[in-house]
Amino acid sequence: MTVLTWILRLLLFLFVLLFAWRNTAVVTLNFFYGQSWDAPLILWLLAFFVTGVLLGVLAMLAPLFRARRALTRLQREATERVPAADGVHPPQTEF
Repeated sequence: MTVLTWILRLLLFLFVLLFAWRNTAVVTLNFFYGQSWDAPLILWLLAFFVTGVLLGVLAMLAPLFRARRALTRLQREATERVPAADGVHPPQTEF
């Protein structure tokens, strides 16, 4: 299975490499007020891809931290409900 995974990764890498090699034409990106930047198409694609990945990671940070906070709260509550050593157990609730 790992050999198949590495073959798929190699094929994907070669596809992306050939795509980059074929798209080296200079493209002008026009901004406001007459500003423009010239760069190869693959650099623009890479820049927008990286920007999208960073925005996606930033969008996931708030739910991630909220879930971690809830998990630590639940773990703290679970350790506080440890049964007493005298054999008396608190009532179990079913979910």
